[in-house]
Amino acid sequence: MKKHTIAVIVNDQPGVLQRVSGLFGRRGFNIESITVGTSEEAGLSRMVIVTTGDDHTLEQVTKQLYKLIDVIKVIDLSSNPMVARELALIKVNAEPASRPEILGVVETFRAAVVDIGTHSLMVQVVGDTEKIDAMVELLKPYGIRELSRTGVTALIRGNAK
Repeated sequence: MKKHTIAVIVNDQPGVLQRVSGLFGRRGFNIESITVGTSEEAGLSRMVIVTTGDDHTLEQVTKQLYKLIDVIKVIDLSSNPMVARELALIKVNAEPASRPEILGVVETFRAAVVDIGTHSLMVQVVGDTEKIDAMVELLKPYGIRELSRTGVTALIRGNAK
C-alpha cells in the first residue's frame, strides 16, 4: 500500500466536494486528507486528496473521477517531485515552569507561538505531514488541549504543470 497525493481540478460549483468524496466512499477508498481552494483559473477549484492504495487503486480512482461532470483534470502529484505542506494549530498546556522547554521544541521545528494564555500556548507549525506528526509527539507529554490540522496541499516542483 502506497500513499498517493492527487490534485483534482473541478468546476467551482455547490455539491462538487460532496460528489468527489462520495465517490471515494462508495468505492471503499479512504481519504486521509482533503483540501479545497480556489485555483489559478477563475471558476475552478483545486482539491488535493491524499489516499492510500496500490497503483491499480489510483487508476480506478482516476477513471471514476473523470466520470464526474464537474471534474476537469486529475493529476497524480506523488508520481512527480512535489512540494507538500500542511498547517497545524496546537494548543498545549504550558505552566510557566514548562514554557522554556516547550519554546525549545517550537524553535527547533521553526514553528511560531501565535497565542499565549495563563496556562496554555497555541503553536502554529507548517511543514510536511511527518514534521507535524513529530512535533505533536514531542508536545504530547505537556498535554495537548486542542489540535487542528488543515490536511495536505501540494504542487509539482519546477516548471511542470
